[in-house]
Amino acid sequence: MSLTKRIIPCLDVDNGRVVKGTKFINIIDAGDPVEVAKRYDKEGADEIAFLDITATHENRKTMINIVEKVASEVFIPLTVGGGVSSYNDVLNLLNAGADKVAINSAAVSNPNLINQITDKTGRQCIVAAIDVKKNLNTNSWNVFTHGGRKETNLDAYEWSLDLEKRGAGEILLTSMDRDGTKQGFDLELLNIISNSVSIPVIASGGAGTLEHLKDAVVEGNADAVLAASIFHYSIFSINQVKEYFKSNGVLVRI
Repeated sequence: MSLTKRIIPCLDVDNGRVVKGTKFINIIDAGDPVEVAKRYDKEGADEIAFLDITATHENRKTMINIVEKVASEVFIPLTVGGGVSSYNDVLNLLNAGADKVAINSAAVSNPNLINQITDKTGRQCIVAAIDVKKNLNTNSWNVFTHGGRKETNLDAYEWSLDLEKRGAGEILLTSMDRDGTKQGFDLELLNIISNSVSIPVIASGGAGTLEHLKDAVVEGNADAVLAASIFHYSIFSINQVKEYFKSNGVLVRI
């Protein structure tokens, strides 16, 4: 696991605009993706995630033109996801300027896709995105696809192990129960997954305070934290998060 923890603002993009919702619904506008990305680059973000949240549901590819515009304006690693279902999709996004590509629904439909892609690209540029909800009856977490619209019979723990074996380089783990609530990350979930795989885990869903972000990496053992609302609406700046981490003994890139 990495010593230096990463701060990753997330651009959920729908119809060419950055949006934000709560528990994957109640979507509201949060700005132009190019301008938002430029701001985060200047503020000192370690990476940026660009997720086309309706591409899979609408059965279309990620908006390449917007990816190209964002990539031309930012000079930190860019992870892009949404509507990725083949090696060619990955190649097109890498050629458009993405440094990493996130895959979710297509990997669930065809797990061998991860093997096929990483055999050609290497694991360093493939991020396995996992959206989960807690099943209170079994005290486990179920995997969802298509932007949180479709429940699968996959268990998050088992799926994470499988994805690592197949060659995924990182896991982007989103708690749908916490998404947009600002109530804190699901630390139990994070601990289970982070301590079970040897690849980096990015915590997503629930950031509301500086302490929430710290807890995700200190108590949840995440390698990075991804957040949207607190950055989009300037509740905290990237620099504030990094200074808070430093003051609490968490290593970050300044």
